[in-house]
Formats: sequence, C-alpha cells, structure tokens
Amino acid sequence: MTFQGSGPLDTTTVSSGGRGGGLGGGLGGGNLGGGRIAMGGGLGLVVTLIALFLGVNPGNLLGDMNAPAPDANSANDAITQHIQQCTIEKANTDSICRIVGTVDSLNTVWPQLLPGYTAPKTKIFSGAVNTACGPASSAMGPFYCPADRTAYFDPSFFDTLKRMGGSNGPLAQMYVVAHEYGHHVQNLTGALQKGNRMGNNGSVRVELQADCLAGVWAAHADKGPDAMLAPLSKEQIASVIQTAKAIGDDTIQGSNSNPEGWTHGSAEQRSRWFSIGYQSGDMRRCDTFATNDL
Repeated sequence: MTFQGSGPLDTTTVSSGGRGGGLGGGLGGGNLGGGRIAMGGGLGLVVTLIALFLGVNPGNLLGDMNAPAPDANSANDAITQHIQQCTIEKANTDSICRIVGTVDSLNTVWPQLLPGYTAPKTKIFSGAVNTACGPASSAMGPFYCPADRTAYFDPSFFDTLKRMGGSNGPLAQMYVVAHEYGHHVQNLTGALQKGNRMGNNGSVRVELQADCLAGVWAAHADKGPDAMLAPLSKEQIASVIQTAKAIGDDTIQGSNSNPEGWTHGSAEQRSRWFSIGYQSGDMRRCDTFATNDL
C-alpha cells in the first residue's frame, strides 16, 4: 500500500483532455512539430518540450498529428467518469486514480515548502491532446505546459516506461507525476525561464532539478499525522532510482552518445539528483544552476 486512509480524492484540479474540435482551436496559435514548440504570448521556445520525459527529439516521436482521433469524445467522457470515481483506496491499484492521488499529495506538500505556491491544473488524456503550447501526442510522454500551467499525462506511458526498463511500481509512477510538478515549481520560481535561455545545458539543469524536486516531495509526502502516503520503503525508493536510470540520456541514446546533445542528463545524474532531494528534503539543495558537478 502506498496511499493510506480512505474516502474520495480531491479532483478539483484534475480533468480529462483530448483532441475534440480539431487541432489548435483557441490555443493561442501554438504548434508542435519538427522537434520545436512555438508558443504565443511572448513565451518563445520554453521547451523542446520541457517535459519530453523520454529525453528524445519529439520530431522522431510524433506521427501524424492531423490524423483523425476516433472516439475522442467517448474516451474523454470515460476518463472524466473514472476521475470522478477515484478514491484513496483505488489510488493504490488504479493508474488514473494514482495520478489523482499523487496530485492531491503534491498539492498538500508544496504549499508547505514554497510560499506563494499555486496548484497547476492536471489533464489526463488518451492519444493526443490540445494545449496552450500546441497539439501534443502521447508518444511524447508526460509533459508540463507553462503557457497554461498544466501537467499532461497519458496513463499508457507507464507501460512504455516498464518496457524501457523502468519500474511499474506505484512510487515509480508517482515519481513521473512529481517530476512534472517539479517543472511547475520551476515555472513559479523562474528556474524554468532561466534554463530556457541556456540551450541544451540549461535543459539538462532544468530536468535534473525537476528530479530533485520530485525527491523533495517524496521526503515529505509520508511525514506528519495527515500524510497521504504510508511510510516509504527502501524497495519503493529503489524502484524510483531504477526508473530514473532507465530514462537517462545515455541509457536511451547509448553510452557513446555525445553529452553536449543531451537534454535530460545521464542515468547516474538523474538518479543522483532525485536522491539529493529525497535525502535532504530541502529544495534549496536542488540548485542545479549553481554547480558544475551535475
């Protein structure tokens, strides 16, 4: 068991999202393609996507974004109903409810650690989704769009992550959600904007900091009388380390890949920065911009 307690989950910031109405409708004219994301509102190239959690070129992943999305409305309706029926008990066995439960935990922990914290929105979708950062495919993996302050998740990613060598354990899946919320924290603190001005080197520092912030959340999520998480075990933390290593740039691209082209950091770096956050529980220890020892 990861979550403790019983009763309904707070779903006020979580909704379904999909491809209804065609691409780009009312989303600020952003578009995604060719490995770049263009955003309106003066945001510029904030990411490539920031949360290309897999650390690969989106141009190699996206497929035909103009292809029809069959039964998109039906899928969204089913997800909406699923979300509304989520309980703490279901969060221990069901991936959609686990996302919702993790969101609840994150929005309980971060206000205690970051003055002025405001919760982002979360959208759970299937296949493809419209965002203020442009249309996106589930093949990209989970991501955070700073333009609409929303984290996006297709639960099928967890199966992909397992095939890549990551863990399918509950805490490993929750780490995925916490990583994207780390990007929201960075959006609030300005770290996201700072990293965006630094090219690939900045992207690596942003991603490693998000891993560290996920560790900070984990350090606090099982503490206190109102903690949503049961005490975390060494085995659960090991499942996160396994997953962080599985999505390192060198793991995905090969050990002989050029580090100058990395966007997320090596397997060792990703696991190390999560551990720094988890062992310290202090977001000040997550300043990846203040060190040359990543």
